[in-house]
Amino acid sequence: MINKKKLCRFLVKAKRCTYAAGDAAQKVMESDQSTTLTFFEGDFKYHDNYFGGEPYGGREVVFFKNRPVFMMVYYGLVDESVSDFGEVYSVLQGALSLIPENHPFRGPDEYVKGESVYRNVYEGEIDKFQGVETITVGDKEVYKATYFGGFVDKRK
Repeated sequence: MINKKKLCRFLVKAKRCTYAAGDAAQKVMESDQSTTLTFFEGDFKYHDNYFGGEPYGGREVVFFKNRPVFMMVYYGLVDESVSDFGEVYSVLQGALSLIPENHPFRGPDEYVKGESVYRNVYEGEIDKFQGVETITVGDKEVYKATYFGGFVDKRK
């Protein structure tokens, strides 16, 4: 059985070093037109693969000793009225860089950058969870993503 605290610590580090790192992250463009980000530490490997830019969808998988132990699926988009979605994604990356260790799914419960407010509402724990993250500017929701995941391959 995977140690939940070690997995949570690893996820925080992996996510901060991949998408949340912005342009500093090494991205691989795959032949199927998806993008892959990976992170390794000890016996752990993190693999994030997504399609699109706007909207986008993907999945994260954590391997421990080369066996899949965790995964999360996500899908998000910026409201069509927004012409500069780069600014929205800048807020998202800022929020994701503050991922909490006790619930390392996406960003913190709330993050404010200028007039933009990121909120993350979820239920569950690392072994089984679901949530929704949003970004609002004033009263207008400009971004929304849903996600869910947990442990995989626990029973043989």
